[in-house]
Amino acid sequence: MADAVLVLTVIGVFFLPVLGFALLILIPAAVGVSLGIRKLYLKVLIRVFEFATNRIQQHDSRQDLNGNRGEQLPDNNIDALKDKNSVAMIQEEERTTLKKVRSFGTLRREFELSDCYHFCRQGIEAIADDSVTKCFSAAELPSWNLLTRTNTHYEFVSMRLTILWVIGFLFRYCCLLPMSYKRHVSKYVSLMCYRILARAFSAVVTYHNKENRAKGGGICVANHTSPIDVIILACDACYAMVGQVHGGFTGMIQRAMSRSEAHIWFQRSEVKDRQAVSNRLKEHVSDPDKLPILIFPEGTCINNTSVMMFKKGSFEVGGAIYPVAIKYDARFGDAFWNSSKYNMIQYLLLMMTSWAIVCDVWYLPPMHRKEGEAAVEFANRVKHEIAQKGGLVDLLWDGQLKRMTVKEDFKKEQQKEYSKLLKVE
Repeated sequence: MADAVLVLTVIGVFFLPVLGFALLILIPAAVGVSLGIRKLYLKVLIRVFEFATNRIQQHDSRQDLNGNRGEQLPDNNIDALKDKNSVAMIQEEERTTLKKVRSFGTLRREFELSDCYHFCRQGIEAIADDSVTKCFSAAELPSWNLLTRTNTHYEFVSMRLTILWVIGFLFRYCCLLPMSYKRHVSKYVSLMCYRILARAFSAVVTYHNKENRAKGGGICVANHTSPIDVIILACDACYAMVGQVHGGFTGMIQRAMSRSEAHIWFQRSEVKDRQAVSNRLKEHVSDPDKLPILIFPEGTCINNTSVMMFKKGSFEVGGAIYPVAIKYDARFGDAFWNSSKYNMIQYLLLMMTSWAIVCDVWYLPPMHRKEGEAAVEFANRVKHEIAQKGGLVDLLWDGQLKRMTVKEDFKKEQQKEYSKLLKVE
């Protein structure tokens, strides 16, 4: 019985808050639904501000009455005191304002010393609070918002206000302030999530030359063996993903990822427009504060023995290219995804039922396009470096040949080579 109570207590302390956090924040944020919590939060703040303002007004009214009569003012007499103050202000305004019915001649004959009060007052007000200077200082708020914007220490007016101000102080500095470090929090959460996924299929990854990892404003290119290549690389660093906009479950994941970092998702209409894709990539690369882009230039999965032709698009963008070589150890499990034989669910099941997914990742020094070097030549140079480092065969063939027929230009090229052999000198 005691063990059962202990288990229920542990579940109540640890599981229920996590479940509540997921239901109220993670799931609505992932699907783009608002539960109205933020609007309710604003309404509560307005009520708190109104309460604080009323308490301050009551305190100021009591202080004014104590200075005049030396006694406390009951709450029900506050309105009466306000009316008296208003009448006194009106009388003072009338006394310090020149009578409009008096002519200049009358003013010469019936001069009063109080006539200069109006001009003195206007001059002093212009010096102390002119309409230009006050535009460069914080405006006094009509109600106190429990911040320290004013010079008056309202938080010490009463015990209830002090307690309310302390609670607000702890909430702002312990809850709201950490949320402002969204980028750093997102980084650690992203690494944590990808590492959990990697452990789901018993991944054992060895990273070499970490000093060469991609930096902001760069493009990370790697050979492609499996969809889990993204997870393998994202366990060690954060990247901006590039892909096509999807619907359904995949689209929900894309929208959730876009809330944390600036990923690049293309519409179907843009995929065929190379210029639009290139402009999106250039815009991302031009900002060093954004994450490096992760691209697999082969465009398809290769069976962990070779590196095939790199598409030149990512090498035309400009900026630094950070090559990465990935090599899996097939003795523990074959990470290659043969999409013509297995669908995604079947492939993931094979990965999770393997003994382990063991691989090595080599970060190569950054490479830049040489002056006068074509994008295709630059792509081949980067591909050659990746193949050498990973112990892979460097091939010039397009990996898309497994989905389409050979181009006519390739056929004609082979026919020309064969005709040269038949030519008689």
